[in-house]
Amino acid sequence: MSLLDDAHAMRDEVVRLRRLLHSQPELGLQLPRTRDAVLNALDGLPLEISTGRATTSVTAVLRASGALSGRPPVLLRGDMDAVPVQEETGLAFASTVPGAAHACGHDLHTAMLVGAARLLATRRAELANDVVLMFQPGEEGWEGARAMIEEGVLDAAGERVGAAYALHVFSTLPQGFHLRPGVVLASSSRLDVTVSGCGGHAATPHLARDPVPATAEMITALQALVTRRVDVFDPVVLTVGVVEAGTRRNVIPPTARFEATLRTFSDAAAVRVGAEARRLVEGIAAAHGLEVDVRFERERPATVNDPGEAAFAGQTISEVFGGSLLSRLKHPFTGSEDFSRVLGEVPGAFIAVGALPAGTDPDTAPFNHSGRAMFDEAVLPLGATLLAELALRRPRSAATTEIPERSR
Repeated sequence: MSLLDDAHAMRDEVVRLRRLLHSQPELGLQLPRTRDAVLNALDGLPLEISTGRATTSVTAVLRASGALSGRPPVLLRGDMDAVPVQEETGLAFASTVPGAAHACGHDLHTAMLVGAARLLATRRAELANDVVLMFQPGEEGWEGARAMIEEGVLDAAGERVGAAYALHVFSTLPQGFHLRPGVVLASSSRLDVTVSGCGGHAATPHLARDPVPATAEMITALQALVTRRVDVFDPVVLTVGVVEAGTRRNVIPPTARFEATLRTFSDAAAVRVGAEARRLVEGIAAAHGLEVDVRFERERPATVNDPGEAAFAGQTISEVFGGSLLSRLKHPFTGSEDFSRVLGEVPGAFIAVGALPAGTDPDTAPFNHSGRAMFDEAVLPLGATLLAELALRRPRSAATTEIPERSR
């Protein structure tokens, strides 16, 4: 039987694990129930398992037992954390935790990686390299990848991994695998601004220094900044997600604040927009006679697929599943990922997995992070198979397959 046949044979087990994780989502770096579920699912496999010190990460090493062993290890990543949204899917296995849900599909990623571990454990004699399985907490802005790198995940097999791969499901992409060489996801930065004036009575604003109109002006001006000061061929996405001021409608508050996220595809764009945003809000504050505290912080770098590894992944997909399940992403996503930190250390590929539920219109389907986002479980055996095949095939031959462009 092929790996794909074996993956379909264990589909029910992988689905059960996914649904268990989905019903008990956890946030951030501490995911004790999720960790325990993963450890239980891996129990009995010939793995060298360690858990994180600063986080509830799980690292498992599968040693190659065949005559071909001796090549650099391969790393496979599955992130485990949920997002802070209220689930509204109505699924029978929906989240039982108020305000937390697996709305980004990390429960599928974890289940796929467990499935890949089981597939590979039966084929140790075919492995030409050890395999490091990276079960990561804290992808959703908690720098879980950085924590695991600092604790040695890239060297967990005794030597530095030679390549790394991760899958990510998307609720609006049609079933199949979607990838591109080069930049595939944006970098992220944060902009925090606090405007300080002098509070007072709403009836006498001339006796106060109101920070609210200036804050509103800053937010509007920042949107104009990215359309007039940034090269359209090196774009920036700026979104203000938090605005806070005041306690009552008849009181002018002494301070107002907002938080924004910026996404860019190059370091140069991130540095420039950070500097210009600072200059802009400081100028507006000065014009209103207010003080302002501006904090700009670079967070995750862009996720960049190694061209050779992307081509290899594309070839593997074509050979295992047929060309109909492979397509080239025309443009990078403006989302960000901390798998970028792994790809900053070793070559590899981040591969998007279309998990649009059957019969659903991709133009109206809720996107990842929506409380209504849903993912087709039919992709679970496909993802597990691809991860296992990447680990098995990587050292064998150079890739030659072109990644085709398709309309959605």
